[in-house]
Amino acid sequence: MIKNFEQFMSKVKKMKNKTVVIAAAHTASAIDAAIMAKKENIAESLFVGDKQFINKYLKENASEFIDVFSILDTGEDLELAAAESVKAIREGKADILLKGKCATATLIKAVLDKEKGLRTGDNLSDVLVYEHPDRLVLLSDGGINLYPGVEEKISIINNAVKVAHALDNPKPKVALLAAVEVVNSKMPATVDANIITEKYKKDQIKDCIVEGPLAFDGAVSKMAAKAKGITSEVGGDADVLIVPNIEAGNIFGKSLTYYCNYRVAHVVMGAKVPIIIASRVDTAETKMLSIALGVLSTQ
Repeated sequence: MIKNFEQFMSKVKKMKNKTVVIAAAHTASAIDAAIMAKKENIAESLFVGDKQFINKYLKENASEFIDVFSILDTGEDLELAAAESVKAIREGKADILLKGKCATATLIKAVLDKEKGLRTGDNLSDVLVYEHPDRLVLLSDGGINLYPGVEEKISIINNAVKVAHALDNPKPKVALLAAVEVVNSKMPATVDANIITEKYKKDQIKDCIVEGPLAFDGAVSKMAAKAKGITSEVGGDADVLIVPNIEAGNIFGKSLTYYCNYRVAHVVMGAKVPIIIASRVDTAETKMLSIALGVLSTQ
């Protein structure tokens, strides 16, 4: 099982290089991420966006890379950049899709286009991987699904499990998070977690171990799990944390970065290829690690 980003990067560097297409690549952090990915020998990049801006940025900040990357000029038209990036995937010119300057909604709209998009029939969900001092932990979904129901949460679990498998965890322990460990009809997260756990027990969710509802402390702390009388394979030792809604996931994910200072990477699963919906404030390193996660997730 991969325990940290150093081991993670070591595995990616042994894999065959993939190509990431960057939709609306005319933004500094996306270009810097592509340069880092190239230097680390984990991915090639295809820039789709304002060629004038991209060339100017490379000339001023990384002149040795001016002729290294392919550029498809779409000017400042963000919708066109998203559409052409998706087209590049469909034509086999790239393996991973990364959001540059365009809005998430713009890129997802192009991805979900019924005729020209990258639909598979599965639900999309964002899987975040954070580097805890002890190991890598997965969190989902804080980026795509607003208030998922039971079936959507099962899709979220399945997408996260695929990423866990790519991280060499063959049987990830999945915790369905809520505020408490008991089912309360006034707390929908506990009700959904109980239904999903029962489906898991009936072998309707595979290649992982699922339990819920679990409060955060009971999911990640063996001491807390023992104090609460939780006796299970998941309690106190969860590999994957499934949040009840986007607000919980968004707050949790940003707390990891801004309060814990953990390194993170994230990838959207459920489409024909991994998609990286990087935040406007994500660092180039976070985007580069996300590209690497995308490469791993193509397995």
